[in-house]
Amino acid sequence: MQLTFNLPEIDRDLTRLAVESLLGKYQVYLLMDPEEYEPKITSSFKLVSVAPSNQFHSTTEETAIKRVDMERKRRDLLKRVQRAVNRLNYQERSVIINRYMAGDDVYDYEVYNELGFSERKYYRIKARAFYKLAFILRIEVYKNKDGEAV
Repeated sequence: MQLTFNLPEIDRDLTRLAVESLLGKYQVYLLMDPEEYEPKITSSFKLVSVAPSNQFHSTTEETAIKRVDMERKRRDLLKRVQRAVNRLNYQERSVIINRYMAGDDVYDYEVYNELGFSERKYYRIKARAFYKLAFILRIEVYKNKDGEAV
């Protein structure tokens, strides 16, 4: 008796978009400094009743909590993406790092010329790296039975 598995089909376009979106978020998180969460320095006078559960937070406390949560989220995403990229083979890693993680805005043709790849080889390596990253980061998009993305 032979076991067969019916694996769902992957929506390649949406999976590629998910990986590109995450790499774009990675770039933004590298540059991010959340100034909108600075505490207010203007004093305001309010009559606040004392809550028996001690649930009152000042704006400074709320700001500090938001900053810590945001920084933790940012750091977690950066670590996750870096670990995932480090699991790729050398060629895939060099394509992803040079194209998406190197700080400068570069075009694909600049990267494949710099790495010495032909255009076709570059795009093959990049596509393979995207699918590996999607599986490593668990952001792949599957099609359902009707062919729609799930």
